[in-house]
Amino acid sequence: MSTPEKTCSFCGRKQSEVKKMFSSETTHICNECITTCSSILQKEVRFEQRSAMQQQLPTPEKIVEFLDKYIIGQLDAKKVLAVALYNHYKRIENPVYNNVELEKSNILLVGPTGSGKTLLAKSLSKIMQVPFAVADATALTEAGYVGEDVESILSRLLAAANYDIELAQRGIIYIDEIDKIARKGESSTMGRDVSGEGVQQGLLKILEGAEVYVPVKGSRKNSTTETVLFNTSHVLFVCGGAFVGLVPDSHTKKSNKVGFSKTAEKGEVKEKKIDAKALVHYGIIPEFIGRIPVVAQLRELTKEQMVQILQEPDNALIKQFQALFDMDGIELNFEPKALDAVAQKAIDRGVGARGLRSIIEEAMLPLQFSCPSKKNLQSLTITEAVIEDPTNEPIYVYKTKEDHAEA
Repeated sequence: MSTPEKTCSFCGRKQSEVKKMFSSETTHICNECITTCSSILQKEVRFEQRSAMQQQLPTPEKIVEFLDKYIIGQLDAKKVLAVALYNHYKRIENPVYNNVELEKSNILLVGPTGSGKTLLAKSLSKIMQVPFAVADATALTEAGYVGEDVESILSRLLAAANYDIELAQRGIIYIDEIDKIARKGESSTMGRDVSGEGVQQGLLKILEGAEVYVPVKGSRKNSTTETVLFNTSHVLFVCGGAFVGLVPDSHTKKSNKVGFSKTAEKGEVKEKKIDAKALVHYGIIPEFIGRIPVVAQLRELTKEQMVQILQEPDNALIKQFQALFDMDGIELNFEPKALDAVAQKAIDRGVGARGLRSIIEEAMLPLQFSCPSKKNLQSLTITEAVIEDPTNEPIYVYKTKEDHAEA
């Protein structure tokens, strides 16, 4: 008597109709049903992982909303950064997805001095709650020469993470003045380019992602230095530079000016997109460009944006000085024309937003010295005249007329 042919308990196919039949004492399942069930389970697991990740990882729109609290304008650059940051931390959670290996995309910020490059990078680390370190590319030299090794950048990140290696390996590093390590032309130097192309070559490995031995303390490795193995695969590198002369003025054909230019309408900036060819011509080696594929261009700040920076961000300069005077029971106010004068001074000096604090400090120093000693001083108002010349008196308001008369 022949044994009856096995039949799949799920789909009803016979053993002769499928490649493989798996059996228990009373139940059978074919390879095709196993594949279908496995696919369904994988989709459910991916959905659960994606839901959990989305609850922890802010979306690009949320990232831009957060950046708006600290940085005025630069919406295009914020969008580029938000998408790059979102994709970077998705990649950390899923380095390989559906058999596709996801590569790291570091970021290049290009913009004039004082446009907010460092602040943008620092704000990215705040929203992700990861350690952040700043390095100056001009201090780096090729291994074996006086200066800092490229590994010293990782030492700073390790210190920022309180020497927690796992935390540091998910951090963000901002390398400033990256344009200053551009390769020198053949006619510009007779010696070895130890702070230019040599540094770019040294940075390639850590930008791409590699395991390197990093000195725990200090900037140089030697036989007595304590080192730790540091994997840079999940470290996000943000490089920033002014790249003076890289972006031509494109809104007029006859203009020979270079830099970030403004259009005549509404203070908007019309700019030419930076491509790899322009960066190579500037002196950045192709291998380096390949490791920083995301490029965000920052625009030169307008006078109106400078005034906004003074007042609107959560940590605005005006709010900081108002807090300092409020500790002494004095209300500090600024006339709109005074804020315009501060912004205009910063533009005239060509230092961007980073020059605003020095201008305010210069105007406020005499008042910070004298006001705490003034009895019953209720408030003072900074006028345009005070910004132009700090020896001029602001508008004082005292609690009583007698105090005002004495003053």
